[in-house]
Amino acid sequence: MELAVVYSRGRSGIEAPLVTVEVHVANGLPALNIVGLPEAAVKESKDRVRSAILNSRFDFPMQRITVNLAPADLPKEGGRFDLAIALGILAASGQIPSTNLNQYECVGELSLGGDLRPIKGILPVAIQARNNHRKLILPKENTAEAALVKGIEIIPAVHLLEICAYLNGQTQIAVEYAQPNQENADEGVDFSDVHGQYHVKRAFEIAAAGAHNLLMLGPPGTGKSMLAARLPTILPLLTEQQAQETAAIASISDQEWDVHNWLKPPYRAPHHTASAAALVGGGSNPRPGEISLAHNGALFLDELPEFDRKVLEVLREPLESGHITISRAARQVNFPARFQLIAAMNPCPCGYLGDSSGRCHCTSEQVMRYRARVSGPLLDRIDMHLEVPRVSHEVLRNGSPPVIRARVVAARQLAVARYGRANSSLSAKEVKQLCILSAQGYSLLEQAMDKFGLSHRAYHRILKLARTIADLAQSPQIEINHLSEAISYRKLDRK
Repeated sequence: MELAVVYSRGRSGIEAPLVTVEVHVANGLPALNIVGLPEAAVKESKDRVRSAILNSRFDFPMQRITVNLAPADLPKEGGRFDLAIALGILAASGQIPSTNLNQYECVGELSLGGDLRPIKGILPVAIQARNNHRKLILPKENTAEAALVKGIEIIPAVHLLEICAYLNGQTQIAVEYAQPNQENADEGVDFSDVHGQYHVKRAFEIAAAGAHNLLMLGPPGTGKSMLAARLPTILPLLTEQQAQETAAIASISDQEWDVHNWLKPPYRAPHHTASAAALVGGGSNPRPGEISLAHNGALFLDELPEFDRKVLEVLREPLESGHITISRAARQVNFPARFQLIAAMNPCPCGYLGDSSGRCHCTSEQVMRYRARVSGPLLDRIDMHLEVPRVSHEVLRNGSPPVIRARVVAARQLAVARYGRANSSLSAKEVKQLCILSAQGYSLLEQAMDKFGLSHRAYHRILKLARTIADLAQSPQIEINHLSEAISYRKLDRK
């Protein structure tokens, strides 16, 4: 046979588009040409493939070999096509059968000796192979990640010879399927580690139940970072679809992630010196940033005013839309970014405004300039503004472990059963349908808008927050006390 077709998968954002590897062997001067918009690493695969075939004791055709990676307008990168190219050459030269190759998709990088090396982004590949009802041939080191996808048949291998023997029917490779998901192991941290701050813990319970954004304002050492670090311990576990979305982003990034705890919501805490590209993603070949790595989880920004103003402003659109589009001259990539923003800041430049120690000497103008580093439009997108004061020494001696997570999970289940997602993600139309107030409630909300100068966005966010508070109380209706508590969390809105 002179023409062989092997299926593989490329990478575009968190998608894995189909790449058809066509190999044609014809008479002529010996040459191996790869066409189809290959980048440098793909062009170099010709040398890896030639050595892998020869060191696996196969014959490398001394003819003119043309490899086409279709579609031609999709950029191809990395060594993920090595295995597909090698199998195509062997099939086109008649050394392995080509009749059943259309039942498989192949990804993997080859060493010069024919060993298979793992690739990044295997989870999106596995999802697409499952959706197209094909078996997936992949490096054995990628097995645990690919096995997270239910309903897929995986052919893991460590060497090119092993795959060829399998395709020739000479041996069988143990097929591995997805294992049952297990809940997270105990992390050793809990909200009981934070003594006192009962109103802050209440606010975190509300924020976790409805996936609401939260801003903490308080002097140093009051537990703001400690509270934020414990938020993941009370968040509900991800659904399988959410976990696949989050794992797909982690899979294509340079970040390591725990396959065994893939249902755990992600938690990201970048330093305040992070650039805009690090936060939202970027690069000539776009990679996901911190907001995408926090998809379906929480993003903690400590010392919020210390972030560059331009860096903070890029958060405004993702906070509303739940995704970020990165445009480059050659391509446009869309990454999901539906995250819960948790932020912390000091009340003034020195950090001790309002502290009982009386150490603050900042002027009112300095305080205003400091707080103005966080723009009004960004502040308007944060549902809850919370003061975190110092606690007394007596409270530090006596802690009481709160039972929070069970209430959070119950409230989130109510929201999901009602409209399929957390209350913070409701649209304006859905808010009108699900967040209905009494006449007294609407009157109270309108008075608050006039008094505090709240925007229409704040109006809808208060209603969503009140809906979450009602869910925590297992109340089908939003009562006046639920609405009043929601309004009380809008302390930093500027008139």
